[in-house]
Parts: sequence; structure tokens; C-alpha cells
Amino acid sequence: MRVKDVNELVQTVFSGLSPLIIEDVVDEGERVVVRARTPQDTAVCPVCGAPSGRVHGYHWRTVADVPVDGRRVVVRVRVRRLVCPTRGCRHTFREQVPGVLERYQRRTARLASQVKAVAKELAGRAGVRLLAILAVGLSRHTALRALLRIPLPTGREPRVIGVDDFALRRRHRYATVVIDAETHERIDVLPDRTADTLEAWLREHPGVEVVCRDGSATYAEAIRRALPDAVQVADRWHVWHNLCEAALSEVKAHSSCWATVLGAPLYDGPRAQTTRERWHQIHDPLDQGVGLLECARRLQLALNTVKRYARADQPERMLLVPKYRASLVDPYREHLRKRRTEDPAVAVKHLHEEIKALGFTGCLNLLHKYINQGRADTDRSHISPRRFARMLLTRPDNLKAEHHELLAKLTAACPEMTQLATLIRDFAQLLKPHPGNADALTHWIDQARAVDLPHLHSFTRGLERDRDAVNSALTLPYGNGPTEGVNTKTKRIARQIHGRAGFTLLRHRILLG
Repeated sequence: MRVKDVNELVQTVFSGLSPLIIEDVVDEGERVVVRARTPQDTAVCPVCGAPSGRVHGYHWRTVADVPVDGRRVVVRVRVRRLVCPTRGCRHTFREQVPGVLERYQRRTARLASQVKAVAKELAGRAGVRLLAILAVGLSRHTALRALLRIPLPTGREPRVIGVDDFALRRRHRYATVVIDAETHERIDVLPDRTADTLEAWLREHPGVEVVCRDGSATYAEAIRRALPDAVQVADRWHVWHNLCEAALSEVKAHSSCWATVLGAPLYDGPRAQTTRERWHQIHDPLDQGVGLLECARRLQLALNTVKRYARADQPERMLLVPKYRASLVDPYREHLRKRRTEDPAVAVKHLHEEIKALGFTGCLNLLHKYINQGRADTDRSHISPRRFARMLLTRPDNLKAEHHELLAKLTAACPEMTQLATLIRDFAQLLKPHPGNADALTHWIDQARAVDLPHLHSFTRGLERDRDAVNSALTLPYGNGPTEGVNTKTKRIARQIHGRAGFTLLRHRILLG
């Protein structure tokens, strides 16, 4: 192969090797070998910086390059060892070719960048499998070393940050991620979620003015100790989630009211009788002035159980509607209801044959169970407390027309449900940050405390305990949503490197983004 042809080939296929003088290209079947040499220019001593062109000797370097035509490329370069002209400096040094040959490397710079890009996205084993398809052979340990050699980004001093914890080992070990809440860039990952660790980090970054966090009292204490003048912003999603939990508890407590609208029966059996008896056992000493903790000790019950029964002003508030899942019989409920109204003595076997002709694919036992539960006699299919609560908490524009009608009927079942629906709608409007929301929240809390909704009262007490952070969440545009997004991506990263997910490696991948 002529040199002229090789030079033309370099400009098209081996353009990344243009700083070298290619002398030959050999096709060895499974790989392509490129023989080259360095140009005869002077090189700079890496110690003193003096240029030198005096040759002490030659030797060969072998490095891998990006594949061509699905085959590995090996570059064998003859490099010079030069003599340093400075007296007292090192005697000789080997020339380097920046951008192509780096010191101590066995891959060209462009191949190393591709390996790092794959390792950054896929880490060890998965990255190695992809690189093998691309005709780049290396071990998973080498891929991880290449990943750890990627320099971490050094961003500016953040003004607004978001902090949140994530599990290294669920229920055992946790870590803390810190991001820039304005640019969503990852700043640091702390090895635990203790107040001392976060406090030490905040003291090293005194320029932080706003900290977005969840309801963690540990983080709140660390921020108060390290940056007493910093503004703490609660997470709006967690505030809304706490309201959802309180609303669901209120819906369950008033099952005896709204369930009658659907004709759905409450539990009426040994379990219901036990619930009534326990309600009286707990309320009798409470009415005599016994405290919650002493009542729990006397009855040998958990304190939370006593609190739950104490919130109910009557035993019926503790009874729930049965939890029924969707059934194959549901589409034929109106037919069954109509037939049983016309002929109450109709046999279930005859009903099974009739709905089977209409397309029913279930068995006779399923129909028996459906009728015995009373689900065929109600005006409409049964809904659970969770579904009712979900309709209360859903944006009205996202509800269907039939859901609006059902929701209006259910909320009108008792005054407490009507008041709950109104309070939920009013609070949802506060989640859009506005400077006047702090005063509006005070008015909302007063309204919530004026109604007979004990679980909502507990929610308002939680708001008061962290009132400053909640006020900031409802008035400032910052939030902890981006931090939660980083945690979601962290779970994917942890699954990819399961088994080798040491904190150093995991932290490196998180900060690389």
C-alpha cells in the first residue's frame, strides 16, 4: 500500500490519528493494525518545559483505537526518547502526542472518551456487553475504573439548594443528596442523613440562602444550627400528601353516612361487634379523665390504636364498608337487579344461564358470591373509601360527568363530608405559590378547626409545627420536586450497579448525572 493512499485513508477513516505519520495499515482479519511514527518536531520536557530535538533512542507503543468496520484497531507508534537540554533536570523523557497518546494510557484519547461515555450510562457489566458488540474489549473492572476517572463537575456556589434522603439499604442505611434547586445540578452526596453531617456541609457553604426540604425534623434542626438566617421551604407534595392521608381517614370514619347513599352495607358481624366493644372500653376511661398513655397501658393496646379510637365520637365511625374488587359480574349488575326485582325467587342457576348468553365468562360460584354479598341489589356498583377520597382529591376538570354526579351525591350524605370537600378545594388553591397565601393559610386552619373533623385537626397541628417552612412553600417559587426526581434516577443507578454499589461509586455516578 502506497504512502499517498494511506494519507488519503487517514483523512477519511483515521482522522483522529492525524497528528501521527502513518506508514502502513495491515488487515489481520479480526483486527486492523496501524503502524505510525511521531513527527520529527521538537518536544517539551514535562519537568522544566525546555524544548528538545536530540534523540536518545526509540521504542514502540501499542494502543487501541476506535473500531473500524466492526473490527478492533491497534495502533503501533514509534515514539522518541529525547534528551533534556537543561542541566540538573531529568536526563531523558519520552515524547507525548496530546489528544492521541496520553501518558500511561493503552487507548487513544477518542476511544477512552467513548469508553467513559458508555460506562457513565451503563456502568460495569452492561457497559462491557455493549462495548463488546462495538468491538471494544475490556473487563467490567476496567470500565468502572474508567468511570471513576471521569472528573466531577465543579459548579458555582449555590444560593438555593434542595436536600433529601434516599436508601442505600432500605430501613438500614440512608444517604443525603444535595442539588441546586435553581439549575437542578447535583452538588454533593452525603454518606448519611444525620443532622451533624448536613450541618458540617452547610457550614462549608455559607452562601446558601434558601433550603428546600421535606418534613424531616433532622434536616430542619441542621439548617437552624448551621444557617439560622436561611429560609427553609417545605415540600408542597408532602404537604398535599399529608392532607390526602387525613382526608382518607375522614372518609373512612364517615363510611356509615355516605355508604347508605349507594346502598352498600357496613361490616355487621363478629368484627364489627369487637370494634364496638373496644370503642366503649377506650372511651369509658377517657371520659373519666384518664390520659391516652395511661389508657393504653391499662388496656395493653398500642398508643396509636387508642388515639385512633379516641378520635371517633361514636362507634359507627370505626365501621367501614367492605372492600370489594372489580368483578366479572359488574357489567351485568343492572340485569340481575331487574330480574331479582321482578322475580325474587328466581334461581341463581337461571340467572347464570341468562348472563352467560349475554357474554358472561365467569363461573356459577362467582355469581353466588356476588349475590350473597348484596352487590347485585344496590343502585350502583360499590366504591371503596379510597376511591371516594381519590374523587375528592382529584382536580375537578379531570373528573368525568358521572363522577361529578356521584361525588355530589356522596358529599351531601352528611355535613362533615360537605365541609371536607370544601376545605380540600380551598387548600388546593394554596398550592400555587402566591405572596398572600400565608394569610389565606391562617384563615383555612381556622375553618378546619371549626368543623368536626378530628383527622384534619391533626393535619393542621402538623402545619403549625412547621409553619414557617410551610408558609415559604406556599409563597416562594422553590420546591423539592427536582430533588425527588434525582432520587428516582438514583434508584435506577443503584439497580444497575447492584453488588458493586459502594458509596464512592454510587456518589460518582449520581454527581455525573
